[in-house]
Amino acid sequence: MSIETAVDEDLKQNHNSRLTYEGCNVLLDINDGDRLVFLVLLLPRKTLKIGNKKCSLQPLIGCPFGSLFQVESGKEGTFLTRFVENAEGNGLEEKDVDGSKDNRALVDNNTAQSLTSEDIDEMRKQGAKGDEIVEALIANSATFEKKTLFSQEKYRVKKQKKYAPRVLLRRPFARSICEAYFKKHPEKIGFMRVDALSLLLCLGNVTANADVLVVDMLGGILTGAIAERLGDLQPILIGNCIMPVDYCY
Repeated sequence: MSIETAVDEDLKQNHNSRLTYEGCNVLLDINDGDRLVFLVLLLPRKTLKIGNKKCSLQPLIGCPFGSLFQVESGKEGTFLTRFVENAEGNGLEEKDVDGSKDNRALVDNNTAQSLTSEDIDEMRKQGAKGDEIVEALIANSATFEKKTLFSQEKYRVKKQKKYAPRVLLRRPFARSICEAYFKKHPEKIGFMRVDALSLLLCLGNVTANADVLVVDMLGGILTGAIAERLGDLQPILIGNCIMPVDYCY
């Protein structure tokens, strides 16, 4: 079976697909959890705003969940491209494993960086990628080599998030949806953390073949988590509660 045939058959099984498809639900993890965006419908005409730039979501369609994308700039504007992390690590030389380096002599007076914003804009016009800009910033920093390994990595990650932000394509499970809502709109789910949701499922003995009656006043996140755990094995009895959430608290 060819790869194209396998992809076509996988896309036909929409809700069980390992690949994204047009109209599916996805969760976008930007810069390793700094921002979570839940998309009800993944459509090619939709855009994602990262910083002050907008990127088309077209490259995300047809990709496996768990794919990592990086924001790049080109002649046609900003776009998302597939990114594969280097398995060998960040390439930093462990020169100060004995702890001989420290940051006591470093003064943050904004004079250590010789690369100006105009230079960075010129690099972008010439088609430089985000990683190349980060490496140029490191090379033009007068204090980078004097920092500890931890400070060097912290500096690198900070610049990478600014000049080469990354987007992780996640499948929306109950856990990830709860994390996304708690980070952005916690009031919609009653300020419930994911550990509290897990505890509710555990104390309610929600397992396969269980008969469950749920009264959900948290926007459906609890009902969805129960349905996810039961699968297609058992129906869920849903009760209505007319009391507001504040009264129940």
